[in-house]
Amino acid sequence: MIRLFVPHPLKAGAGVAPTVDQSRYLTAVMRLNVGDEILVFNGQDGEWRCSLAEAGKRGCLLKAEEQTRPQAYGPDLDLVIAMVKRGRVETIVEKAAELGARRVRLTQTRRTNVDFLKLGRLDAIAIEAAEQTGRLDVPAVDDPQKLDKILDAWDPARTLIFCDEGGDARPLIEAAAPRERGDAPGPAAILIGPEGGFAPEERERLRSLPFVIPVTLGPRILRADTAAIAAMTLWQAVAGDWR
Repeated sequence: MIRLFVPHPLKAGAGVAPTVDQSRYLTAVMRLNVGDEILVFNGQDGEWRCSLAEAGKRGCLLKAEEQTRPQAYGPDLDLVIAMVKRGRVETIVEKAAELGARRVRLTQTRRTNVDFLKLGRLDAIAIEAAEQTGRLDVPAVDDPQKLDKILDAWDPARTLIFCDEGGDARPLIEAAAPRERGDAPGPAAILIGPEGGFAPEERERLRSLPFVIPVTLGPRILRADTAAIAAMTLWQAVAGDWR
């Protein structure tokens, strides 16, 4: 069944007005008729079965019928990713949403290859991925910030898994292994660097912080998008909701 994200409150009997593009998709592309049903979520009120109540040239109106799933969230996992080429960032955001990240934080490092990013497009990619995967929330995509600023404001209760390609570190799957005992995983974040790697002073600072766990992703140097996907997959398999 078609799923749509809408930024509107959802409750029984509520009218829901999709955007113009969503309305066009429902009526012109999917050719839904009045009375047909879709699933709708807003990240707060769970998932609802809605019927198409009205359809016209200017848009359509949905009516919320019943809740099909209560609101739920996946593990509290953020992805902190150095900005790389636009196409790779878009892939990373899409896969982060598919793999259950709650938030994607873009960062600028010493060796960041800054590219022009349309944050609105990244939000749209995250929404589409959430619609397709069945999750009940949409990961936030934060404005880019310098790495030093992010670390200065870091909540020490959130473990930062630092994917360090240049030093001695445990494999990520081993670093997360203690959580296999059944304990609920605490808040965590995965940090992926730019294509040129982290600068020596950045690595030194990261390794000095008590909330940082340096890890390795194996013997090969991975591109940023591959590293992000691999790291999130390993974390989900050991400490996340794949268990």
